[in-house]
Amino acid sequence: MTYRFAVAAALAFTVLGTTAHLSAQGLISTQKLSAALANELVGESVAACAAKGYTVTAVVVDLDGVRQALLRGNGAPIHTLDNAFYKAYSAASLTLARKEDSTKAVADRMGKNPPSTVPQTPLPNVTYAVGGVTIKAGETAIGAIGVSGAPGGQFDEECARAALAKIKERMK
Repeated sequence: MTYRFAVAAALAFTVLGTTAHLSAQGLISTQKLSAALANELVGESVAACAAKGYTVTAVVVDLDGVRQALLRGNGAPIHTLDNAFYKAYSAASLTLARKEDSTKAVADRMGKNPPSTVPQTPLPNVTYAVGGVTIKAGETAIGAIGVSGAPGGQFDEECARAALAKIKERMK
């Protein structure tokens, strides 16, 4: 009886140890836009804003905040290059935890919080400016787009959303 128990225990530890070891290893699959689709998205965003007379820059990032595509429209001010990236980076990094879909949603939530005496620690590349929109394939976030240069963040966001609507069917 003791021998059987010892064999069963040894087998259980071996199986559990192997399973634990296997679950600690492995690959993680992530999705992101193809280079062609990311380039089309920034092009559509810049074009949507240009049709309204706005000169903008658009940037697409993946969920790690890495730039996938960037287009500076004709005449877009130099600061729009950085600002569009900050908006995209912020939308990719700040919206996921609360299932928000834009930097506007983050700013609106923060604006409703009561005033605090605790200082905010500035984070590199983070802005709460409107114009960053999370890119989703179905309900799964896969990146973000930031647009900068229109005469207000709400117009930047409109251009980004118009462009996303044009490519939505190809993000499945």
